[in-house]
Amino acid sequence: MRVLIVEDEPDLQDALAQSLREDGYAVDTVSDGRNGLYKATNAPYDAIVLDLMLPLMDGWTVLKELRSRGSKIPVLILTARDALADRVRGLDCGADDYLAKPFELKELLARLRALIRRAAGKPNSVVEIGDVTIDMTNKTIRKSGQLMSLTAREYSLFELLAVHRGELVSRSMIYDHIFDEEDDSLSNLVDVHVSNVRKKLGKGFLATRRGQGYIMDDFSKAPAEADAGDGDV
Repeated sequence: MRVLIVEDEPDLQDALAQSLREDGYAVDTVSDGRNGLYKATNAPYDAIVLDLMLPLMDGWTVLKELRSRGSKIPVLILTARDALADRVRGLDCGADDYLAKPFELKELLARLRALIRRAAGKPNSVVEIGDVTIDMTNKTIRKSGQLMSLTAREYSLFELLAVHRGELVSRSMIYDHIFDEEDDSLSNLVDVHVSNVRKKLGKGFLATRRGQGYIMDDFSKAPAEADAGDGDV
C-alpha cells in the first residue's frame, strides 16, 4: 500500500518514512501543504499522514481542498495540536482519524491499517482465499496453516490483490499502490513479483486476464475463467 507523508519536521518525516517502509508500505514525502495537496490529487494513495502546521498551506486547508475535489483518500492527522477544538476542526474538515504528538509508532501503524481496510470495505484484518490466509495486522501469510516467507514487496502485492479480492487489478494500479515515486515504473517488476508469489503460494488463486491485469480469488471450485499462467498481462 502507498502512503503520503506531509510533514515539515525533517527528522520526524525521515523517521516516519523509514518506519512505514520497514512495515512494507511504499512511501512518498513532502514538506509543505501546497505540494502535499498537489501530490495527493495526482496519485492514488491508500492513506495520507498529514501535519496541520505546515508552510505554504496549512493542513486544514489541504483537507478542505482534497474533500472539495471529491477525494476519498483516508487522512490521518498527526499533529502537536491536541486541544479538543483542534481535533473537532480537523475531523470536521474531512479527516478520518486524529493522532496527537508525541505518539507511539505501533498505534499509528494500527490506525493506518484500520483506515486502509475500511476504505477498501474490508473491516476484517484476516482474509482467507482457498487454503491461503493473510493476516493484515501481523502481515503474515499462511498456506494450509504453514507460515510462508515472502519479501516485503511480495507481501504488499498479495495484500493489495487480497483487499480487492474478486476484482480486476490492473498493472498500472499495482504500480500506483505498491511502488513509490522513486521506483522504476518501466521495469518488469510486477511480472517478477507475481511469478514469485505464484511459485511460493501456488497458481490456483491468482488468475491473469491478458491485456488487463490480475484477479485474486478461490478458483479451485469454479470453472477456469482466466489464464492462471505466468505470462505477461
